[in-house]
Amino acid sequence: MSAVTIAHLKADHEVTVYLTRSTQYLGRLGFTEHGLRHAGIVSALAYKVLQELDYQARDCELAAIAGYLHDIANMINRYNHGGSGAIMAFNILTRMGMPPEEIALVISAIGNHEEERGNAINHVAAALILADKSDVHRARVTNRDFAKFEIHDRVNYAAESSKLLIDKKSRTVSLHVTIDTQICPVMEYFEIFLLRMVMCRRAAEFLECHFKLIINNYELL
Repeated sequence: MSAVTIAHLKADHEVTVYLTRSTQYLGRLGFTEHGLRHAGIVSALAYKVLQELDYQARDCELAAIAGYLHDIANMINRYNHGGSGAIMAFNILTRMGMPPEEIALVISAIGNHEEERGNAINHVAAALILADKSDVHRARVTNRDFAKFEIHDRVNYAAESSKLLIDKKSRTVSLHVTIDTQICPVMEYFEIFLLRMVMCRRAAEFLECHFKLIINNYELL
């Protein structure tokens, strides 16, 4: 059998159903989007991180796979969705015929992407962390009633753009965010994302890089 690819996952009915239900159920609890859009963006960014740091093509593909599946268990419960997602991914990837050496990389990355309990334990996990925490954008806000926005809604809605840039020569990973400060102050970004930025810094360090956070053209980390 040929190697499992991100294209196989995107065409898989089971994966599509679980990701769709994940964001549907979280939306009822007031969370931002965690479905196909987020999965696709994180998958592409995780691939980009390793590709631009000259990792092997298969490592890049495994990072993309981890990125696509990382939030699949939100349909079960938000709590420990990384651990539950790793188990779900194990079953899906085993069904698809992925070898255990590759499954080990993917599920360990998924199981370590939550800031409450995760760590950059390998290069795939590091790429996933950087990609996942970089997706802050108003497109993620599912609540259409501005009067009922809570802090996560405000911060994401205020984010007009976010770009993750990798400079191989200087070994720098930079997250550039543009925030409309009339919607929320920059301090609110740190209020909810400080742990995530610390996690990104450690993930970059695992990849032997320096992490920078630049908001509205000001370097803050």
